[in-house]
Amino acid sequence: MATKRETALAALHAALQLGLGGLAIGIERGAPVPTEISADGLVILRDGQPGEPEVTMSPLAYHYEHRAEIEIYAQDADDDARATAFDDLVAAVGAVIAANRTLGGAVLWAEAEAPEPQDLPVTGGAAIKAATIAVVLHYSTSDPLV
Repeated sequence: MATKRETALAALHAALQLGLGGLAIGIERGAPVPTEISADGLVILRDGQPGEPEVTMSPLAYHYEHRAEIEIYAQDADDDARATAFDDLVAAVGAVIAANRTLGGAVLWAEAEAPEPQDLPVTGGAAIKAATIAVVLHYSTSDPLV
């Protein structure tokens, strides 16, 4: 039996795979920091932190605002092409979340926060534009361990 936390994260990962599957990018979960990025980019889902829940007592329930992280990477020698690929990935992730705010019923609500892009130089290679998008997953459970 999967925990509510794992159900929420798996649903987000599945939504990203389904919604971004038409793009020629890698979509991974918990992968190590990339050494190579496909021409169209890379998306990595990190589990993030569930944070401290709000607790209601009758009936007992723990209400989480779990902050998962989606890392986005775009790499190209051309600055404009890199910026466009990055922007396309950010917009695509936003569209995936906006199209299914409950992630098929796995969460009460999913909401993305704005990314903070940064350019990463690569010695002997094309620069990388990267960002982390926090996605707040709202869910409730009767036990913090299930």
